[in-house]
Amino acid sequence: MWSALFSLSLAEWRHHPWRHGVALLAVALGVALASSVQLINASALAEFSQALRAVNGQPDAVLAADGREGFDDALYARLALDEAVALVSPVLDISSQARRDSAQPADSPRSALRIVGIDALKVASVTPGLMPRPAALGTAPERLSVLAPDAVFLNPTALAALAVAPGDALQLQSASGWQHFRVAGTVAAGGAPLAVIDIAAAQARFDRTGRLSRLDLRLLPGTDAASWQAGFVQAGALPVGVRWAAADDAVQRVSNLSRAYRVNLGVLALVALLVGGFLVYSVVSLSVAQRTPSLALLGVLGLAARDRRRLVLMESAVVGSLGSALGLAAGAGLAALALRLLGGDLGGGYFAGGAPTLAWPVGALAACGALGLAAAVIGAWWPARQAERLSPALALKGLGGLHTGRAPIWPALALLAGGVVLALLPPVGGLPLAAYAAVAALLAGGVVLVPAGVQTLIPLLDRALAGARHPVALLALRRARFARQTASATVSGVVASLALSVAITVMVASFRGAVVDWLDSALPADLYARSTPSAAAADQAFLPPGFVELVARLPGVDRVSASRQVPLQLRPTQPAVVLLTRTLGADPAATLPMLGAVRPPSPTAPGQAGELGVFVSEPAAAIYGWQVGDLIRLPITEAAAQPGDTSRDTNREANADTRAASLGNPPGVPARVRGIWRDYARQFGAIAIDAADYRRLTGDARVNDLALWLKPGAAPADVEAALRRTAGPDLPLELASTASLRALSLRIFDRSFAVTFYLQTVAIAVGLVGVAASLSAQVLARRKEFGLLAHLGLTRRQVIALVGAEAAAWLLAGSLIGLALGVAMAVVLVHVVNPQSFHWTMPLLLPVDRLAALAGAVLLAGVATALWSARRAAGRSAVLAVKEDW
Repeated sequence: MWSALFSLSLAEWRHHPWRHGVALLAVALGVALASSVQLINASALAEFSQALRAVNGQPDAVLAADGREGFDDALYARLALDEAVALVSPVLDISSQARRDSAQPADSPRSALRIVGIDALKVASVTPGLMPRPAALGTAPERLSVLAPDAVFLNPTALAALAVAPGDALQLQSASGWQHFRVAGTVAAGGAPLAVIDIAAAQARFDRTGRLSRLDLRLLPGTDAASWQAGFVQAGALPVGVRWAAADDAVQRVSNLSRAYRVNLGVLALVALLVGGFLVYSVVSLSVAQRTPSLALLGVLGLAARDRRRLVLMESAVVGSLGSALGLAAGAGLAALALRLLGGDLGGGYFAGGAPTLAWPVGALAACGALGLAAAVIGAWWPARQAERLSPALALKGLGGLHTGRAPIWPALALLAGGVVLALLPPVGGLPLAAYAAVAALLAGGVVLVPAGVQTLIPLLDRALAGARHPVALLALRRARFARQTASATVSGVVASLALSVAITVMVASFRGAVVDWLDSALPADLYARSTPSAAAADQAFLPPGFVELVARLPGVDRVSASRQVPLQLRPTQPAVVLLTRTLGADPAATLPMLGAVRPPSPTAPGQAGELGVFVSEPAAAIYGWQVGDLIRLPITEAAAQPGDTSRDTNREANADTRAASLGNPPGVPARVRGIWRDYARQFGAIAIDAADYRRLTGDARVNDLALWLKPGAAPADVEAALRRTAGPDLPLELASTASLRALSLRIFDRSFAVTFYLQTVAIAVGLVGVAASLSAQVLARRKEFGLLAHLGLTRRQVIALVGAEAAAWLLAGSLIGLALGVAMAVVLVHVVNPQSFHWTMPLLLPVDRLAALAGAVLLAGVATALWSARRAAGRSAVLAVKEDW
């Protein structure tokens, strides 16, 4: 039996290779896009993880600081004397920037650089990737250079970024100015640009005396690391601000940083596969409709009903298997090309750097292949059921065949209602999985509703044109109205592709419109200046004392506002929250785009300092569950005071936090949330605090950024030149006007959604291919009908017009359904998926012109295909085809 079914399937392939070829291409495209996204993401994460392991090594235990200021190195001596500890390797981690040491330093480009201070005598046993390798600068390698205070060792990425070689002079920026080093050799660690120096030199030259970032520990053989760590904590030997860290904390942070972006790209990549499933449905439905006499004959000859279903499903399974295999191969090629040309960034800014090596996530690739096979089989299930329910005897007599009555409407309504319910559910694990299921349910419900929709819309069009009574138009509308099976097969692909394209278009337009409006309030000044192009390097690049006052007195400057950004690590596995210090004034809504009312300051008793009030961004409120009026704690201490301030007592500060924790109060500075503000620049949250409050708490008056308002008539170019002269060659400022920042922000936005637009284009293309294939097949299968119409007196031009009018009626109905369904799906994407994925809210924006262009393109392409196919089928062969029934 199976061999006979297989032979029948091969015969169908030989006679109609284009039909299954279209479905195979659709499945292959969907699998290729989905697998390429998975490959690119896996490669980028694997590259980052490998580089991190080279920097962090494989210690038995790690003690890490909660903040960038680090912790007191007295803990190092305490652990070195512990009986269970075999080795302690201290590390000081600093983010800064570097430039070549030249006669004209202002002309030397700067590059962001991670500086790691290590003990060269101990690092080889724990983190061999950071072991300095002295270069042979003379007759032999300078082996003692690993301890020299001016020696720096660069990884290959840093050597390439700075265009330096061993022996060259280099400058590294510290909070007190540029520090001079010489490139004494290299390190093996890969990844982002990295510099390794002696830890004593790092502490002295970067104003971190007595501070460490982490301690890598090797325990004695036989020591249970978990039990030893628990006992260490219970004994109260772990200071506040220090935590036991997992080796993969940083990998988890980067994974969380890009997770929502990766998942959204993966779901969008499945758009083409989903449309491919509907295209399979269209092609197989048409195939079953055209093969009704053959299937009926097989039934009369003894082929059971269930075997007819198996025949159709087996053909679709072959299509799905071949399409998945072809798609996986194409996906690997696309991923390799994207990694070579674009790196692992994918436009989102999460994996900037070199081109990662292609990784092979077997599980994800197998899942993509299985999805391709499932899409083909599921798409063919309903046509296969129709072939199973066929009445062979009636079909052979031309009295019955496939079911052509009115389709039940309750499955569509149930799917649409289920989509609404799913859209109301909360995220799962921080991902909008229920919302994605809601979009799928709405799409499936809309497609199932196509027959009823066509049956409703076509009569309305028929009544609207009743006065014309043109014979060709009347005949076209009557056939479009009653050929439900043919219309459903054609329109379902249009509805699927158009609805998804409309939803993506509305989502992107809404997001972009919200960003444009937000930029108007986020960039109120005329000119902006910052000490470093990299936010990570801002810890070592401050504007000198008195610089703000000098700028305020420059010709053409009306007023100046200074600010600073400080990263706060609130959770080990979450990206840092940005503490934004700026002058907020009595009306914070004048400087921050507030969402909702602002809580007034809490009343204070005479002679006492008021309660600290802060304003959290919308993403921060969503991630940490903060609301207006909540009391939160900020991990800021006096450790952030001015460099060179030797009067600070870090032990006193740690002891105060320890006493607070012992009394039941968590460490950190208590602050009241006074409001929530909109921020599209920092996906993982920001906290705005008044600069005066921050200085009062920390004694830190340093700033990184300036916003300048110019006097009327002042030339921005003259002010920029005066700013650069005031800063001098050792402080190369990054300057940008409001217009340039706005344009840059929108370019970054468009780059982030470039892949989205590409996937949208592919989905539309797949849908149009399905429409073209379905219409072409129908026209070619109607040669006898065209021959009969020719015998009845219709000219060739009238037959072609008849086909075009039928296609236009079907496609118009499908376009209207697709537009309505797409807007409904866009509501879920804008108001559910975006807030749950990226923690941003935005108003819904309908770009009517683009939506009309989308629908018009589908309509015109479908009608043009129908006309072209009709020209081929309405010739002399159509007249001769009538003889087959004589």
